[in-house]
Amino acid sequence: MAANGAANIGDASKLFRTPAAILVFHKGMPLRWSLILPVLGLILFGAVTYRSMPANHHEQETPRKYYWWSSLRLDSDPLNEDPQLASPCANEKQNCSNGEFPNVKIAPSWFDRLLIVSALPAFLAAAAIVVVLSKLGLNEVLTFMVCIPILLFVWYYFVGWLIERWSKSQSQPKSVPPELG
Repeated sequence: MAANGAANIGDASKLFRTPAAILVFHKGMPLRWSLILPVLGLILFGAVTYRSMPANHHEQETPRKYYWWSSLRLDSDPLNEDPQLASPCANEKQNCSNGEFPNVKIAPSWFDRLLIVSALPAFLAAAAIVVVLSKLGLNEVLTFMVCIPILLFVWYYFVGWLIERWSKSQSQPKSVPPELG
């Protein structure tokens, strides 16, 4: 330590002997997969959602019916209660539309596939919830964006708990039954 209390930058070994570092990097401490996996899952969900933003870019001020999350098309008005007609074109071009292309195919990236495959039960449950609530007229975008992070957290917590339980059972020595004489 320097005279002013700051650690010497060249001596990194002292840095890892601090109480906080010992708590985090303790050799005998098992990894908490039930906390690590849900956080990683939510980060991955956030990254895929952020990556989906260019597909939903609004160049016009008219509201759009569909929102694309990765390659999933979500309907913001499933019962067509507020149909928006294509606004007239400002420069009188033929075949103007409001930017809706419901039959566009968007190929998911490996990042998207990783999330969907690793959390398939959560996505199947979310799909069921979204379909049921869309029949009642609820916005699919809102329903998906509220329920999928919760379901992802629960799924990845469960997987982490299973990993912790399995690793704990593997680390405990197996007892050998005494021979019956």
